[in-house]
Amino acid sequence: MDNQTTNNKRFISLRLKWAFGTAVGSLIIFLVVTLALFTAFTQNLFRQERELLNQGMTTISQQLAKSSQPLTRRSIERLIDPNNDRSIIRGADYQRPVIRELSDGHLIVNIYNPQGKKLLSTGAPDVGKSLVNERQVSLARGREHQVLVGHTPIYSQKGRQVIGYLQVENNLNSYTQSYSQLRLVCVMALCLVVLASGLLGYFLSYFLLRPLSDIHDTVKVISKDPTKEIRVPTVNRNDELAELIEMFNEMLDRMQRYINQQSQFVSDVSHELRTPVAIIQGHLELLERWGKDDPQVLNDSLAASLVETKRMKNLVQEMLDLSRAEQVEINFRDQQTVVNDVVHQVYNNFKMLYPEFTFTLDDDVHEKITANIYRDHLEQVLVILCDNAVKYSKDRKEVHLTLSRGMNSVEIGVQDFGEGIAPDDAKRVFDRFYRVDKARSRKKGGNGLGLSIAQRLIEGYHGSISLESSPGAGSLFKVVLPIVDDPEDK
Repeated sequence: MDNQTTNNKRFISLRLKWAFGTAVGSLIIFLVVTLALFTAFTQNLFRQERELLNQGMTTISQQLAKSSQPLTRRSIERLIDPNNDRSIIRGADYQRPVIRELSDGHLIVNIYNPQGKKLLSTGAPDVGKSLVNERQVSLARGREHQVLVGHTPIYSQKGRQVIGYLQVENNLNSYTQSYSQLRLVCVMALCLVVLASGLLGYFLSYFLLRPLSDIHDTVKVISKDPTKEIRVPTVNRNDELAELIEMFNEMLDRMQRYINQQSQFVSDVSHELRTPVAIIQGHLELLERWGKDDPQVLNDSLAASLVETKRMKNLVQEMLDLSRAEQVEINFRDQQTVVNDVVHQVYNNFKMLYPEFTFTLDDDVHEKITANIYRDHLEQVLVILCDNAVKYSKDRKEVHLTLSRGMNSVEIGVQDFGEGIAPDDAKRVFDRFYRVDKARSRKKGGNGLGLSIAQRLIEGYHGSISLESSPGAGSLFKVVLPIVDDPEDK
């Protein structure tokens, strides 16, 4: 049910998500900036219109306040046009511009006497008259849009009595026009930014995320056939995706090696087990037919079967050791061992086991060296190396062990003077079940897993093991382990 639900989910490309996210992010940022700028600009325009209205009201009211009597049409004419220039007066009302120095072209001025009778008007007002006893400026509903209206009583300069009323309207046409134009520009700019950022995000994601498509295609091919040697094309970039591709290819290489080793391992195990099983089966069939009646044949068959059974037991044990060796980093990560003690112990044990051999130990270290490795594992590695040195020594029965210290590591060497190994074979001696001379190795009891176990153990503790050898001159195995602080020294 869960798989069916997952398969029914609609696939959405990461490029589309990136483009959509970029567009939405740009929209939010640009919207905030645009709203801030739009608000600041329109408020500044409105403030200028309000200041213009206040300035006109102040100038006109001051000019009309020079009259000591209640305002009349004649007194207004005298105050506005002291030179009696009738050219600016037409009929009963004054048309624009009626007060050149005192008002602006888009201000509508209405003057009333104390009884509320209109004495002068520069245009048709959008709002009705309002006679107030204190100065007011407010927004009012006009015919097309809101207008700014100012009301103020006119006081005489001498008696401080109301001689009339002044009403000035600012129709805000220029403000409304600028507001509409600016809003249109902002909307168009907003659409352009969203479109441009979306396209930029899409093409940028196409360029930056192209390696992900290569990884996706590679994974699909590998999932169908894990044995295919296909890799993600590398890119000439220094970023996270380039590192991801490199790590992914390394993982595929490692997986391929594991698959090859597993196939080889199964093949080698089948081959190694086939021989002793066939031998045991042959002897049992021989005994079943007639051999059980012949004491000599019975003894020989039982002895051969026991030998092959023992070899199978050793093979299974070595396979288990190899499996455990691949998990040392998980199970023994905190183990520490004094390397000097283990080297001297193995050296003394082999001197006792093989008195016909000459064992020498060159110890250049005069202090305890502690390495991050389980003691039994280090001993197992040295036993494998020393046992191989003994097995493959010929006339010169000598084995040299060395112990030295580097800057941050300890090096252990095991050298024999026996058969030696050719360069082509030296590259494969650490492979599972590999034998340089299969016939002679089987006679000597080897299954070809010892060096593989030693390598897995040492590499599990972040060390290294290497071989230097040439045919007829012997072999030198070097084990290098990182040094850790001795807890007793702290």
